[in-house]
Amino acid sequence: MKFNIAVLPGDGIGPEITQQSVKVLRAVADRFDHEFKFEEAKVGAIAIDQLGDPLPAATLELCKNSDAVLFGAIGDPKYDNDPSAKVRPEQGLLKLRKELGLFANIRPVRAYDSLIHKSPLKPENIEGADMVIFRELTGGIYFGEKSTAEDGRSASDLCTYSIEEIERVAHLAFKAAEDRRNKLTLVDKANVLETSRLWRKTVTEIAKAYPSVKVDYLFVDNAAMQMILNPKQFDVILTENMFGDIISDEASVIGGSIGLLESASVGTENALFEPIHGSYPQAAGKGIANPVASVLSAAMLLDHLGLKKEAETVRMAVELSIKLNVCTKDINTDNHYSTERVGDFLESVISDTEGHIVNNENLNLGQMTII
Repeated sequence: MKFNIAVLPGDGIGPEITQQSVKVLRAVADRFDHEFKFEEAKVGAIAIDQLGDPLPAATLELCKNSDAVLFGAIGDPKYDNDPSAKVRPEQGLLKLRKELGLFANIRPVRAYDSLIHKSPLKPENIEGADMVIFRELTGGIYFGEKSTAEDGRSASDLCTYSIEEIERVAHLAFKAAEDRRNKLTLVDKANVLETSRLWRKTVTEIAKAYPSVKVDYLFVDNAAMQMILNPKQFDVILTENMFGDIISDEASVIGGSIGLLESASVGTENALFEPIHGSYPQAAGKGIANPVASVLSAAMLLDHLGLKKEAETVRMAVELSIKLNVCTKDINTDNHYSTERVGDFLESVISDTEGHIVNNENLNLGQMTII
């Protein structure tokens, strides 16, 4: 099978972690006799610096004409530290989501048994935690009308949602719950916000079409607390844009490293896959960035293309790397591997069509040998 994949490495550690994902996808293509055509384009701070636009027209056109988009990360301190900047890297991603109609962000979160000790949370609270967060992505306060008073002493951001915007992401979340443990939690602030009351009313109505799914409701402040106290209670979480941004990043502490969390942003016709960790500019070029979140995002990309067996092969390779401690510094502080070496290991496992056993002794010696 042939697929066109747009690759947007972006800023900071984006290029180096994306390189490992492309390496993994090439190994998948070789093993399963597929053809992936990769084409790179600029986005974010590097696109501003070189082309004056965080989302150049050529980049958008490439994404629209591709089967999927593999995204790295965007952001640069020179923009983060300048609130007066009129053109910012994040505008590129927000515009890309809007232009591609990517209305739902999907973020799986799980606790790996061998990494439970890396989490700051109590092991007994997170062992067995496994959830998926569905975040509405193109509405709410992020895309509402914005204004600043002429005297600069006040500002506003309008939060608006329509029933249609809520319905389309809610149906995806309910369908996911049916395929998992049949539980969905709506996170809102219905005791204060009119938009949240519309969310609750709409989701309550939609739930009638999914009788097997148990629905409960949590205010966002309580949900944030429950994410720390008892994350195992969650199966599928559904929420609006701003709350989803915060809750999903909070959930990253469950796995022990934000470098492990993948995501998909999907629409009716297009889909984009990216790690949630951001550009982490302090680590750029040092070989310490964890490529696993990007690689797992590539696995979600394979799922999207209908290549389920291929996606599972990638996930099994990641599981093996974590089990054998072939990990970057954020996970393995004593005998860690570089970003590229982790990518090499994952590539080797995927290419190992004979199912050989990895030699632990050789791994400990830093030799990526499969026997």
